[in-house]
Amino acid sequence: MKASRPFHATQLGQLKNPDSAALYLEEALAAGDTEAFKLALRNVAEARLGGMSALSERTQLNREALYRSLSKGGNPTLETLTKVMRALGLRLSVTVERTAAQKPEASP
Repeated sequence: MKASRPFHATQLGQLKNPDSAALYLEEALAAGDTEAFKLALRNVAEARLGGMSALSERTQLNREALYRSLSKGGNPTLETLTKVMRALGLRLSVTVERTAAQKPEASP
């Protein structure tokens, strides 16, 4: 029988891929759960950089401040999020959110 790997280790392996990391973060944002997004950012930082210390070095932000900002009760600024995303090789973007009723009709 093949030995199993803990889920977190498997997840971190997948998040090393920038496309997988971007999709993971995008889904966390789309869910509208800021706590899930901050956890996702911490997971991506761990996978891609090795953790918060490396993230701190790359962003030039204080490690403790990063921990606070990305903690459950944290409230990171747009500047902090931009620096974190850039350090991870990613960026934030804006798209139009449409419900099914708002989707434009196809032209004849």
